[in-house]
Amino acid sequence: MSTTKHARVAVLGAGLIGLDLIGKIQQSAALDCRLVVGRSSQTLGLARAAQMGCETAAGGITALLKQGPFDIVFDASNADSHAEHWAHLEGTGAALIDLTPAPIGTMVVPTVNGTEARSLRHINLVSCGGQAAVPVLHAITQHCAPAYVEVVCTGASASAGRATRLNLDQYIATTAAAVRAFTEAPEVKVMVNLSPARPEPPFRVAITVLTDQVQPVPVRAAVEAAAHQVRTFAPGFAVTSLQVSDGRISAVVEVTAEGGRIPRYAGNLDIINAAAVLLAQQHAAARGEVETAS
Repeated sequence: MSTTKHARVAVLGAGLIGLDLIGKIQQSAALDCRLVVGRSSQTLGLARAAQMGCETAAGGITALLKQGPFDIVFDASNADSHAEHWAHLEGTGAALIDLTPAPIGTMVVPTVNGTEARSLRHINLVSCGGQAAVPVLHAITQHCAPAYVEVVCTGASASAGRATRLNLDQYIATTAAAVRAFTEAPEVKVMVNLSPARPEPPFRVAITVLTDQVQPVPVRAAVEAAAHQVRTFAPGFAVTSLQVSDGRISAVVEVTAEGGRIPRYAGNLDIINAAAVLLAQQHAAARGEVETAS
C-alpha cells in the first residue's frame, strides 16, 4: 500500500490557459489543485472550473490569500497584475510560477535551465512562443555565434484569450528578452500573428538565425536532440523544417495539443502549461512537498 503527499496548488485565472492548466494539474500524481481564483463570480471560467471538481473563489489575489496556505501558485491571469501578485505572495513561502509575459522573475525553459527552477520561488515561463523557440535556438547557438535571431509566432485566433490579446506588447518584449538571454544574440526580433483562418492552423514558430559560420551536421543533430527532450513533456512538439546553409539557419516548430481539453491547434496553451506542471512537480519534489512511501 502506498501513500502520496501532494503539493497544495492554486491557480490564479480561469481563462483558456487556466482551464487547460487545471486539467493538467488534475492528471498529476504530485499536485493537488486546492483553489481556482477568478476576477468575478460571473466569470464563465470559474463555472467550468467548478464543473471540473475544483473549489473556486472570486476576488483575485485577495481571495487566494484568504484561503491559503499554498505550496505553489500558478499565475494564469495577465502581465499587468503579476507584479502585484508576487508582492502579496513573496512573504508567504509559496512558489509562484508565472504563465503571463510579465518581465519579472527568473526566466526558465525546462530543457535549457529547468534544474534551476527547483530552488527558485519566482519562475517566469516567458511565453508560449518562448517555450517553443528557445530549446531549438539554444541548441543551434551551441554551434555558432548568432548575429541576428528572428522569431515569428503564429497561432489560431481562437486560441488567444482576452489576457493574451491585452498582453501582446509584453509577450513580444519578454520573448525577445529570453531569446537574447539564452542565445547571446546582439540583435533579436520577435513578431506575433493571430490567424483567423479556418480550419484553424496549428501553433507555429518560424526561426531564423544569421551567423558567420555554421556546420550543418552538428546543428541538425543538436536540434533533433532538443526536440526529443521537449517531447518528453509536450508530445505534440515537432521541428517540421530545418534548413542550414552558409550564414543562415531556418527552422519551423509546430506544437499540437495532445490528449487534453483544448483543440489540437491550441499548441500554444499546451506547451506552456505542460512546462508549468513539469516545473511544479520538480520544484515540489526538491522541496520535500511530495513524498511517496509504500
